[in-house]
Amino acid sequence: MADVFVSYARTDEQCAVRVCENLVSAGYKVWRDDQLPAHRAYGEVIEERLKGAKAVVVLWSAEAAKSQWVRAEADSARSVGTLIQASIDGVTPPLPFNQIQCADLAGWDGSETNGWTKILASVAALAPLAGKGSGAAPRRLSQSLSVCVLPFQNMSGDPEQEYFSDGISEDITTDLSKISALGVIARNTAFTYKGRAVNVCDVASTLGVSHVLEGSVRKAGTRVRINAQLIDGASGDHVWADRYDRELDDIFVIQDEISKAIVTALRLTLLPSEKHAIEQRGTTDAHAYTLYLMARQYWASGNIGDPRREQRVMRICKRAVEIDPNYADAWALLALAQSNLHYMFGELVDDGFVAANAALSINPQVAEAYCAMSRRLEERDQVDEAVAEIAKALALDHDSHEVNKEAGRLAFKQRRFEDAVHHYEIATAMMGGDFHSWAMLVSCNKALGRNDAVQHCATMMVSEAEKALAQDPSNGAALGIAAGGMAITGQLDRAREWIERALLIDPDNNNMRYNFACVHALCLDDHDGAISLLASTLPNSKSHLRTAESDPDLDALRDDPRFNDLLQRTRVQFGLSVDAPFAT
Repeated sequence: MADVFVSYARTDEQCAVRVCENLVSAGYKVWRDDQLPAHRAYGEVIEERLKGAKAVVVLWSAEAAKSQWVRAEADSARSVGTLIQASIDGVTPPLPFNQIQCADLAGWDGSETNGWTKILASVAALAPLAGKGSGAAPRRLSQSLSVCVLPFQNMSGDPEQEYFSDGISEDITTDLSKISALGVIARNTAFTYKGRAVNVCDVASTLGVSHVLEGSVRKAGTRVRINAQLIDGASGDHVWADRYDRELDDIFVIQDEISKAIVTALRLTLLPSEKHAIEQRGTTDAHAYTLYLMARQYWASGNIGDPRREQRVMRICKRAVEIDPNYADAWALLALAQSNLHYMFGELVDDGFVAANAALSINPQVAEAYCAMSRRLEERDQVDEAVAEIAKALALDHDSHEVNKEAGRLAFKQRRFEDAVHHYEIATAMMGGDFHSWAMLVSCNKALGRNDAVQHCATMMVSEAEKALAQDPSNGAALGIAAGGMAITGQLDRAREWIERALLIDPDNNNMRYNFACVHALCLDDHDGAISLLASTLPNSKSHLRTAESDPDLDALRDDPRFNDLLQRTRVQFGLSVDAPFAT
């Protein structure tokens, strides 16, 4: 049976063929109606293939929107949670499908565009390929020239400098992706090779790229040394290599030189607009840039639920914007940290509104800044306005990890689980190691009755959390997520052992204690334990209170008078109406 079913109007067959070819190249079994056997009824075969597919890709166009066959196939997929949508001519899907996220494939030529990346990420989440632990499909790019930027090695002799080498790798990936004639493997896929000894030719073959860029970074004081080499994926020969030994202030020049050297080595033509895009940086100050990379690393890998993560990021970003007041990205990250400190931990800091406005006044295209705007509106019960702010952010950057996490969180609290799944799937595809989003996918899929997806996501919870714990054994959030995943996958004794360990190591982690309450209610059938944990959690966090009001993981407690009494008392404590919970 095929992994993916492709639905389309007959007039759009050329695009459908391109979609199928790219999915097959990525390793999927694909079915479309050119494979109909001559001896069976059309409708019977269509229904069989639809039911058997793990993902159904519907290609909307003006003609497809008129087709009863396409509408029926889309509705069938929507009812079982396998629907993935793309607009190939800019048309908005018809009702009710216009309420579901839709990738943009207008004018798509088969290259690695944002729209196609979104399609692949959704297919990978619904139909994970065997042997791909991350759930993400290898992306064989259709361009004759394509590249994977492997994570540059940190040669500084200091693990704390890892953020810098990772940041350089990510920025070079971003620069190369601006070149229309060059296909570039997404950062998350490339970073699955981090810390591994690999054969470059094997990497190229697995990912279907023509070239691989690898290198190393050594940062010491005000000096930086970068070695980089571009390797032919078929032969293993060096196409280009160079070493840069400069002052740290030259870091942006080095990145530009590497990108342009690759263009020259591959004999590509760099358009003026592409040259300008590559040369655009959020800051011209190397020290501010270094601080931002450091803050971003702490934000991505820190202990969720421990306010020290946010406090550290806030301090670093404040220093970055002191150095360069026009650094919009640093202002946006500062806004995210302040928003969490204010609303999740109740600290007396600004809620990120000022910092978000500062970011947008410098660069209105910084999507992450809208997250803080949305959170403020949501906390003031202006939910429609909050959704509108997130929509602005998604329009600016629908692949942003942070924007999708915030969009998923907001959808989850409104019990819009289909939308939440969509956003959390993108978050996991865009950022490796995001065990929290895998945990949220478990909750969403559980609410939707998708048991196979629940088990897959729970396995990923454990896998990704254990990777984080290998880096920091005291990461309470990772301990909590791992324990939850173990419980969901039936490892109950092991889960109880890990819960006990986690509470000893990080007893004040509110986020972890809330997650353990969900585990007790959902998996361990221990209402007493769940309510006890919530009683020590909800009074410390209005954010967790509001989540508890609508969290499907706690539905088993909703008929328990102790749970409802706890909710009401905590609402009174925070000055909220006892008659109007945030979501139902």
